[in-house]
Amino acid sequence: MSVEKTNSHLPGVQCSVNTCYYYAEGNYCSAEKIQIKPKNAQSVQETDCGTFEKK
Repeated sequence: MSVEKTNSHLPGVQCSVNTCYYYAEGNYCSAEKIQIKPKNAQSVQETDCGTFEKK
């Protein structure tokens, strides 16, 4: 998945993963879009951010 990093943050999306390439100060996400996966998750524990990219 190729996602552009922007100079702004995604409205309504908070992210505290400061090791992510898309992390922005203030706990924001600066990716142009995000992907939440997997498709058949049944609980919050089974979900993760498919957009995460290590700094």
